[in-house]
Amino acid sequence: MQVEKYSIDNYNEGLLNDHKRRLDYTVSTITNAEKIIAKLKEFQVAIPSWALGTGGTRFGRFSGGGEPRNLEEKIEDIGLLHKLNQSSGAISLHIPWDIPENASHIKALAAQNGLRFDAMNSNTFQDQPDQALSYKFGSLQNVNKAVRQQAIDHNIEVIKYGVELGSTSLTVWLSDGSCFPGQLNFREAFQHTLAGLQEIYKALPDDWKIFVEYKAFEPNFYSTTVGDWGQSYLYASKLGPKAYTLVDLGHHLPNANIEQIVSLLLMEEKLGGFHFNDSKYGDDDLTAGSIKPYQLFLIFNELVEGMDAKGMDHVTDMGWMIDASHNVKDPLEDLLQSVEAIMLSYAQALSVDRKALKEAQQNNDVVAAQEILQNTFRTDLRSLVAEARLRAGGVLDPVGFFRNEKVRAKLIKNRGAKTVATGL
Repeated sequence: MQVEKYSIDNYNEGLLNDHKRRLDYTVSTITNAEKIIAKLKEFQVAIPSWALGTGGTRFGRFSGGGEPRNLEEKIEDIGLLHKLNQSSGAISLHIPWDIPENASHIKALAAQNGLRFDAMNSNTFQDQPDQALSYKFGSLQNVNKAVRQQAIDHNIEVIKYGVELGSTSLTVWLSDGSCFPGQLNFREAFQHTLAGLQEIYKALPDDWKIFVEYKAFEPNFYSTTVGDWGQSYLYASKLGPKAYTLVDLGHHLPNANIEQIVSLLLMEEKLGGFHFNDSKYGDDDLTAGSIKPYQLFLIFNELVEGMDAKGMDHVTDMGWMIDASHNVKDPLEDLLQSVEAIMLSYAQALSVDRKALKEAQQNNDVVAAQEILQNTFRTDLRSLVAEARLRAGGVLDPVGFFRNEKVRAKLIKNRGAKTVATGL
């Protein structure tokens, strides 16, 4: 679905006076407002192809209609999101859900929508209809060498698709593990997995990265072969300089200090990227910032401080992506909300008084340090995020525009009420 610029301009016109009033106040209270706006304009968050349809659980799935029926329509949906927020300029594909039949055509379509291809994602956590061997008892960890080789070959195939599309990274998430004591030899499982990852690593082009994603539990509930950041870091360290840990915010045990994990991985130059979402209990895949907005800010606080300490480029030196799946929300509205929350947390982290915080830390002034962070978090910087969108050609209120233009109703009219996004 195409959104005309005049529609955006007309919608923005009705909001400009209120926006300018809020912006003027914010700028008067923030010393580096223009610098923050400039950084927000550059910052991009990749959208995963699988988040464009209604998610679900093992209990059921309730489609809202108008879902993208193929890769082309997924690209169009992300192009629409990017047109509205100007911060969703990349798409992350999942293979085999999104195999491009004509890579040149798909690459051109993405370019027409202002998109590039972010990390490619392999899938060895479920069996495909034409698959020769089953992953029921794991993929790279499997005791059967032929199953392990099948998983290796699949990941190398994903790399080849990515090269054709211009991607430069591969994310490997393994559901490998065990559900019962005695089911698995832990050391053997680790060794098999490492050997498989080493074969995949050898197939990486020179300018590629591999992200080793971890998860504490599910679908295995006794052990997971890449169960936490330490195990992922161990794999990445053994693989080489093109291997990094990927942090999914939902892939931790309750109350894990994710911001500390981020800080240490950055220090060791092994933090490769993020999957943004939120959770109340576990891997809930809820809208970013919807449950723990302060934690999201604290994570970005460590990211900005750590990346600046390393002289890293905020835009290009880290993989930023949403990984969410919802059963009760319009998926496009949800993605707009998630990007907004991410941009807001980034803006707040950019506004932290680093000099004052460092001084408080050096003086063991715990109260002052807390005040600095909490006062920053409580400062409303939404007008700066909106101003960055406006200057980039986006919409002041993306969700409001989406509803005002009845985008979902138009998608249902064009695609049908019973369409189901591929891969779901």
